[in-house]
Amino acid sequence: MHVVVTRPAAQAAPWVHKLRAQGVDAVALPLIEIVPPADAAPVQAAWRSLAQQAVVFFVSANAVEHFFARRPPGAGWPPATRAAAPGPGTAEALRAAGVPAAAVVEPAADAPSFDSEALWARLRGETWAGRSVLVVRGEAGRDWLADQWRSAGATVSYLDAYARRPPTPDAAGRDLLQAAQAAPGAYLWLFSSSEAVRHLLALLQGAPPSGSRALATHPRIAAAARAAGFTDVLECGATEAAVLQAIRGASIQSATS
Repeated sequence: MHVVVTRPAAQAAPWVHKLRAQGVDAVALPLIEIVPPADAAPVQAAWRSLAQQAVVFFVSANAVEHFFARRPPGAGWPPATRAAAPGPGTAEALRAAGVPAAAVVEPAADAPSFDSEALWARLRGETWAGRSVLVVRGEAGRDWLADQWRSAGATVSYLDAYARRPPTPDAAGRDLLQAAQAAPGAYLWLFSSSEAVRHLLALLQGAPPSGSRALATHPRIAAAARAAGFTDVLECGATEAAVLQAIRGASIQSATS
């Protein structure tokens, strides 16, 4: 069974490497292209005002990468400002970028899912009235967490640190798409974004063929895959261990069916 990792290229390559190291036949087909913002000035301005923020919420590892790529020379992370992440991948990216571990806030390790709701469970008991929150994202996105902060009295602002685009597969990517359409049961699509599901449908110019299987790292993504027409959709956590366990379960199921 081939596992198709659909994350943006910067995250897909490490995932493929990790999965292959565990004996998984993994291949990357990024279904979201990440590009820098047209104007870097707002990101640099946000760096200069970081100390005024109670929390900076990074929606993804891509938000971390592009925010820190435009850090002004000599700028450090303010000691009183926390960096919030919706899951372990983004939290790891923050620590790797130099944010002190004590400043990183993320969902509990045993949270049922890694998302804005799980992060808010860690934060909602605090006093937010009169405090400022910056959301670092990529051209729009889900506003649920920002709405919770506003309802609690915080002032929320947004920073578009990158942009998302539909992918343009190369020759290898086109060959992979064709192979997966010809033998859908031999491929397991690993989705970490509902947007990736939509972009795949656009590339296929319709629903996936009967027998197509998907593994989704969040219930909302799983719902998107089912609505898209995938025959078999599995759900798992977003951690490497959870994904690996689900892939192995899917492999056993495939071998016995």
